[in-house]
Amino acid sequence: MRLDHVSYAVARDSFVSTVQWIGSALGAGFVDGGVHPRFGTRNFILPLSGGTYVEVVTTLDHPAADRAPFGRAVARRAAEGGGWLGWVVGVDDIAPIEDRLGRAAAEGHRVRPDGFDLRWKQIGLLELMEDPQLPYFLQWLVPSEERPSADPRTSTTIHGVSIAGDAASIAEFLGEPADHPLDQIDVTWVEDEEPGLVAVEFATANGPVTI
Repeated sequence: MRLDHVSYAVARDSFVSTVQWIGSALGAGFVDGGVHPRFGTRNFILPLSGGTYVEVVTTLDHPAADRAPFGRAVARRAAEGGGWLGWVVGVDDIAPIEDRLGRAAAEGHRVRPDGFDLRWKQIGLLELMEDPQLPYFLQWLVPSEERPSADPRTSTTIHGVSIAGDAASIAEFLGEPADHPLDQIDVTWVEDEEPGLVAVEFATANGPVTI
């Protein structure tokens, strides 16, 4: 399993300041990711070295934010004060996960400023809303050179993630060993009052940074 990206959700009134804060901490500026019309959300992204990226996301004043699972998950995390929404696992074929979860993946897209229509499928938001320690899954429907992680803006990489939860439950959900569920990313299991993604450790040119 590979980590595609990590997602940080905030309220609309703190969206820009959060993008600036995380960008400053990681030594690189975010780019406008645009609007997700089917989810009622928008994001800024920071492509990192190592094939991953950071997403800061907020809801739009749009009915889709109340209907789509992703919009609802972002709104709930923002209402809790904002923070890490979750970790996203990239897969080459989402069909086996659709079969296992018993429903079709949701299709998403956004049109970049250069006119390219970035498209993907995702599934697992309902499970994440019920159990925030779990990831959700994403399959890109565009060539690798067009994906958000294809053009890193910094040498910073994601070194590891800290997750509050039950390693065995996550391993069963992923179908991967509990001691190392992600390729090339260290996973640390921690205790916390609430389950979920607690922290992300970045390796930057100026040393480790944990957010």
